Amino acid sequence: MGTEFGIVMEASPGYTATLAREIEAMGYEILLCPDTQNLSPDPFSQLALATQTTRTLRLGTGVTNPVTRDVAVSACAFSTLQAESKGRMICGIGRGDSSAAHIGVRNGTTAQLRTFVERLRAYTRGETLDREGTASRIRWYDSLPVEPLVIDVACTGPQTIRMAVDVGDRISFAVGSAPERIRWAMDVALARLAETGRPRESIRIGAYVNLVCDPDERRAIALGRMISGMVAHFAGMKDAPLDHLPPQLKDLAAKMQTGYDMKHHAQEAGSHLAEVPDSFVDWFSICGPPAKCRDRLGELLAMGLDHV
Repeated sequence: MGTEFGIVMEASPGYTATLAREIEAMGYEILLCPDTQNLSPDPFSQLALATQTTRTLRLGTGVTNPVTRDVAVSACAFSTLQAESKGRMICGIGRGDSSAAHIGVRNGTTAQLRTFVERLRAYTRGETLDREGTASRIRWYDSLPVEPLVIDVACTGPQTIRMAVDVGDRISFAVGSAPERIRWAMDVALARLAETGRPRESIRIGAYVNLVCDPDERRAIALGRMISGMVAHFAGMKDAPLDHLPPQLKDLAAKMQTGYDMKHHAQEAGSHLAEVPDSFVDWFSICGPPAKCRDRLGELLAMGLDHV
């Protein structure tokens, strides 16, 4: 299997199914929708509709989290979609950010994410879990066998990257699109594979790449500012270590730890975007004319990414 190309798109009632069909027709292989209940429509119901308008497009979350749903609820939802799509679902999952912040709770820890992934996999394989002394199993699998669910762990910091390598079927770096950031993350992942003895071919390694293609480079950079600021915020989450970051990201991530405008997460109105200069956007994202985007993306793919 070669490199897979996908799109992350907010679910849009009345349009998701049609857009999914068009995305498949354009040649993309993956469509992911974020699971952040206060900011965008429910991905699960919308992805269910998309299963009916597509045939080959892989569908999933980009990303869900271990905080807002019990793992049995998530396992049931993903398995239902897995059956409906005939095995095309991807559970993209991370620690949680806006989904947790907008209901006043902390995002999950790396340890919580690991436990959630391990339990999710057990549930979706029909296993019985001990939940506070209760034998817990999804029994409807008995009448409707479901193919194993692919779990793709989103990861930013070194600890989460190492954990993702341990438990994920796939991992996706959320570290920006600067070559040195992707190279750093890949090195952490490969070192963990070597440490644990897990074969490289047993896991697909990719990245969330911020790409804005526009003949007008200045306009492309302006459009890329919001995503650049958001991913810099991921690197600077509260209590996150910053020592491993390159200087141009370290300074901004430190500012984001206290100055990120969560009320305007993923919006152009975010007050924190005033701290994100054009030079940072151009380094951290891929923004500009087609030739520039092709060359910058090609540089990342040459590092061995399996999906972007």
